[in-house]
This record gives sequence, C-alpha cells and structure tokens, in this order.
Amino acid sequence: MNFTLSGILAVLSHAIPPFLALILALLALLVIAQLLGRLRGYRFTAYRCVPAAIVALLAGLSTLWWLPQLTGSRLAFVATATDWAALVAAALGVALLTWLVLHPLSYLVRGPRRY
Repeated sequence: MNFTLSGILAVLSHAIPPFLALILALLALLVIAQLLGRLRGYRFTAYRCVPAAIVALLAGLSTLWWLPQLTGSRLAFVATATDWAALVAAALGVALLTWLVLHPLSYLVRGPRRY
C-alpha cells in the first residue's frame, strides 16, 4: 500500500471529531493533575508509586477489550498486523496516560514518600 500524508490527514480528519471532546477532557485532566502535583512538590524521578503503575497496566490491558466496542467494532475484526499494531499502540497510550495522571495524584494523596 502506498500511503500519502494527505491521505492520512484525510482519514484523521474524519476519525477524530467524534472523540474530540473525550480527547480534550483527558488532556485537561492530565494537565491539571501534573500541574497540581508539581505545585505541591511532585517530581517524576523522586517519587515511586507501585499501585499507580499496576492500575495503569490494568487500564492498558483493558483497552484491548473496550476500545473495539467504543469504536463500534469487534475484536474479531482486528485481523491484520496493522490493526493489531494500532490496538497495541492505543493500549500503550492508555496505560501511559493513566500512569501520567495517577502518579502525581497518588503523590498528592500519599505525600512525599521517598523509596
């Protein structure tokens, strides 16, 4: 297949609008969590929270189940390597976003414990 930049942008321009409100809400949640944490002394490298990592991993794994349902598809329709790559990339993105939100929030709840 020969993909062009204009073809990719055309597909994205039709795929993103139904989920734009959700994307913006999650982005706002991420920014607020990071900002509140940093204002109260949160530093990425100085704080460790295993429960936040476990919840993020579970959220990423659950993406393999709920993302096809959210898009009106089924897991049986994920047939090609490109489909699986997109689904795994989405799962990794959800896991990373979940961790980036929960890590500073756990700092705000638990306090500045150092391990």
